[in-house]
Amino acid sequence: MKHILIIGATGQIGSELTMELRKRYGNQNVVAGYIPGAEPKGELKESGPSAIVDVTDGAMIESVVREYHIDTIYNLAALLSVVAESKPKLAWKIGIDGLWNVLEVAREQGCAVFTPSSIGSFGLSTPHTKTPQDTIQRPRTMYGVTKVTTELLSDYYFNKYGVDTRAVRFPGIISNVTPPGGGTTDYAVDIYYSAVKGEKFVCPVKEGTLMDMMYMPDALNAAIMLMEADPAKLIHRNAFNIAAMSFGPETIFQAIKKHVPEFEMVYNIDPLKQRIADSWPDSLDDTCARNEWGWEPAYDLESMTVDMLEKLRAKLK
Repeated sequence: MKHILIIGATGQIGSELTMELRKRYGNQNVVAGYIPGAEPKGELKESGPSAIVDVTDGAMIESVVREYHIDTIYNLAALLSVVAESKPKLAWKIGIDGLWNVLEVAREQGCAVFTPSSIGSFGLSTPHTKTPQDTIQRPRTMYGVTKVTTELLSDYYFNKYGVDTRAVRFPGIISNVTPPGGGTTDYAVDIYYSAVKGEKFVCPVKEGTLMDMMYMPDALNAAIMLMEADPAKLIHRNAFNIAAMSFGPETIFQAIKKHVPEFEMVYNIDPLKQRIADSWPDSLDDTCARNEWGWEPAYDLESMTVDMLEKLRAKLK
């Protein structure tokens, strides 16, 4: 039986990943790691164990790993793209110094480690359409710099020390549970909230800005599937392109308008978000993930839109 620690368990992905892992592996076998001020609440708190885990404190990570006999760490601690640009030093401290601590503990305690990368690891010189698995990256944001370093450092620990490191490059993730927290792709979550609340949506990126997106259930499934995959079949490790859908704001607007005919959208471009979005791929080639561990998304834009609207209407009643 696996014993799992999620670092950053109360964040956008962590809160839902923790619950999904508990469903699959048993509540008591999945520890929700959090920092003071971001304590688990409600079902997340009540359904299983939790512990304070500051990714910048290696001794603290080791103590929790030993106490709960952890063999797998999902390291989700990171600042999102827009926040990282305003706090680059903190983004590095959490994303890279923190990862170093996690990998050192994993090396000493024999843990497998999942630390996600992102489409933010690519840059302007990357081929933007059907971005290959192995290609030039060269991002210009601190978020992107930390994600490329994450990939390289995770590979280093696998090749030098045999630490079982694995990762995916997440596209923008759309969730009906956790509100967005400072990412460039967050408009694609906000737009659904506006539609359900009957508000006009003010879009921060311009028409035709294509970005890869994914519905949260697919993102969770990808992370878990990869960690369960047969290591003998993995040619790549850090990090796999995964893809589900690619669209611009006008396309998601039309998808919602089919179900909410009175919905309206206007544009008010945020220069920072636009600059970041323009440097990211329009679409990813995820052939390697499909071939090496059977990756396949369940949701497209239409099925996601139906589910998002239904869940948010129930939630915001």
